[in-house]
Amino acid sequence: MKFLTNLLSKLSGKDEAPLICKSCKTEIPAKVARKNDYLCSSCGKYLRFGGRRRIQWIADEKTFQEISPNLSSQDFLQFPNYAQKLWEAENTTGEKDAVVCGTAKIKGNPCVIFAMEPDFIMASMGSVVGEKITRAFEYALEHQLPVLGFTASGGARMQEGIVSLMQMAKVSAAVRRHSDAGNLYLTVLTDPTTGGVTASFAMQGDIILAEPGALVGFAGRRVVEQTTGSNLPKDFQRSEFLLQHGFVDEIVSRSKLKETIALLLRMHNREVRI
Repeated sequence: MKFLTNLLSKLSGKDEAPLICKSCKTEIPAKVARKNDYLCSSCGKYLRFGGRRRIQWIADEKTFQEISPNLSSQDFLQFPNYAQKLWEAENTTGEKDAVVCGTAKIKGNPCVIFAMEPDFIMASMGSVVGEKITRAFEYALEHQLPVLGFTASGGARMQEGIVSLMQMAKVSAAVRRHSDAGNLYLTVLTDPTTGGVTASFAMQGDIILAEPGALVGFAGRRVVEQTTGSNLPKDFQRSEFLLQHGFVDEIVSRSKLKETIALLLRMHNREVRI
């Protein structure tokens, strides 16, 4: 049923599937969530929402043009149950894989944008995620455009073995070429951003923003505590902790995010003087 709802929404150009608040379990209509900047109307907590929805929310209307929309992962290692997981993820989300990439404008400022899809195997980074983001950076380099990335991931996709880990280096090389040409890379860390994504392109932005209270880290809290033999602060791996320790440039609320991103894009536009 969720697949049919997503499919009909896609075909009609609308985004009508309701959201469920992870905190209070309230079901919120899509139109209400969008008007409220995807905050829960009952408890006020930040709602998690998918990559395509996030792009529709942040980009100027009818400006998004998708890059490499038809790439999809294959079970090349014949990992147990992976083919079934891919099928379920695609039918649940209506997406081919765990990231949506394309060009867009934000308050009139052109950019290449990518946003990860948390409901597609926890937005894990496999061969297709790495390839799509790499292609996005290559397109941005060719057209001298800034890149805006929204990260939300459980890390590397174990069902693809070392190939998934290779995507860290692959995307990082594309980020470096884009940067060496003098182009801007702006990242927005959302809840949760973990594992190999954190260890690579999520933290390589020229400017790194984060949403309030977002979980951002590499290994899980329990693993870090067991490895170091120490008790960690309650806000460990939250965006506020990262800001305090210099890993994040600014925490921006959703109500101010579009305005902030537009300003940064405009400031770094080679053809515009503020």
